[in-house]
Amino acid sequence: MKNSDPSYLKHHFLIAMPHMADPNFVQTVTYLVEHNEQGAMGLVINRPNGLNLADVLEQLRPDDTPPILCRSLPIFSGGPVQTDRGFVLHKTGVQFQATLELGELALSTSQDVLFAIADGQGPEQYLIALGYAGWEAGQLEAELVDNAWLTCPADSHILFDLPYDQRLAAAAERLGVNLSLLTSQAGHA
Repeated sequence: MKNSDPSYLKHHFLIAMPHMADPNFVQTVTYLVEHNEQGAMGLVINRPNGLNLADVLEQLRPDDTPPILCRSLPIFSGGPVQTDRGFVLHKTGVQFQATLELGELALSTSQDVLFAIADGQGPEQYLIALGYAGWEAGQLEAELVDNAWLTCPADSHILFDLPYDQRLAAAAERLGVNLSLLTSQAGHA
């Protein structure tokens, strides 16, 4: 199968259902970077991890003082896999040492994107995460069948413009769903 297969959800949001049992994904919305026959990879976009860009830059360049602006740029918990690895999801147009083009978005994993953001030379819109969410072949499909997730096409406005604590409700609203009205109890007909 090709990645253009409509059953694959690349560039979609995964919206955790209220009964989500996995603590890594309770009340999260995840942007799917890739989804194909080999599995899926995504970044949780609404769970800051308590760090900011200045904290990360102090580790990368201990002799330099990061710009004050960096203290207000949150780092997100992108998922439970490789939590020490950084990912920057951003609009295309700016290339860095390790950038994967995803259509209108790109994913950069090299430190130069962080330095560019700190120096005011980075992409205009971005989300910085440590770690990612990963699914083996067939795993995400099984979770979808079990109603663990709702899905909808990704929206750059939700990704980059909304405060993180509004992203989950906004993604669900794209489907006409109010998550607070859904029960956390699973039912069977």
